[in-house]
Amino acid sequence: MLGFINNQLLSFLCPGLRIRGLSVLCAQTRPRAMASSSSWELPLVAVCQVTSTPDKQQNFKTCAELVQEAARLGACLAFLPEAFDFIAHDPAETLRLSEPLGGNLLENYAQLARECGLWLSLGGFHERGQDWEQTQKIYNCHVLLNSKGSVVATYRKTHLCDVEIPGQEPMRESNSTIPGPSFESPVSTPAGKIGLAICYDIRFPELSLALAQAGAEILTYPSAFGPITGPAHWEVLLRARAIETQCYVVAAAQCGRHHAKRASHGHSMVVDPWGTVVARCSEGPGLCLARIDLKYLRQVRQLLPVFQHRRPDLYGKLGHPLS
Repeated sequence: MLGFINNQLLSFLCPGLRIRGLSVLCAQTRPRAMASSSSWELPLVAVCQVTSTPDKQQNFKTCAELVQEAARLGACLAFLPEAFDFIAHDPAETLRLSEPLGGNLLENYAQLARECGLWLSLGGFHERGQDWEQTQKIYNCHVLLNSKGSVVATYRKTHLCDVEIPGQEPMRESNSTIPGPSFESPVSTPAGKIGLAICYDIRFPELSLALAQAGAEILTYPSAFGPITGPAHWEVLLRARAIETQCYVVAAAQCGRHHAKRASHGHSMVVDPWGTVVARCSEGPGLCLARIDLKYLRQVRQLLPVFQHRRPDLYGKLGHPLS
């Protein structure tokens, strides 16, 4: 791995940097008139890629090491993928390993956020909600912690993945999970206003448009895309959501083989509002870094004022459930 000084220098020269494996993405297809701010002025975010297993203790150790590395490199916010806590062998094990938000695991992450002094996007926590005793089902909950370890937002996944793809393990998320009741308004963070989503939500552009209309500048899709849908759809969907909303899109992903029945595509990435991939992880665990340039975001929206050109008189108004 590169030394600290070299990492800082590279991230200054380039807004997107993959630390492990040294895959650096410097080229950005911006219109020439659209200059970015000085890199030193821009908030740095880290996107963590892991291979979760049923071993919760080992998963936390892996995630904590990446978060600590992100903090050393100067990130103000680190993103973890869906199922950062564990990926079980079956629904019964999923339910057994789940915890409430007030449990030991979230307290460990709260302490980690305090010690590292950065915000954490915990992209998909297996949550036993207040209705656990009645339902015996859980929520897939995206938790946002601030640098003091306090929960500032929770979003419970609204679109559940019940699909059968040839060549891929069937998914029946509804066997163990309850869909969330609502969207959540974007949250102000040191990197910008973040709209929370999870994995399969990416296939529903209505959600991303609603979040953008509610003020989101960054959309985040923590995920565990499979080995069949991943190569076909992952990057295409992420870039589409960025282009249509003119937001940064941050997508932390699971990678590799979790156990005999389950594998994930990986390729965590950050996409800018022009649709350019500015940071990317490849196959294995690691992290990538990107700087969030909100001045550039505003320039893109001024250049292509698509939200001013929308025709709600023809197809309805998106975003009003959040207002």
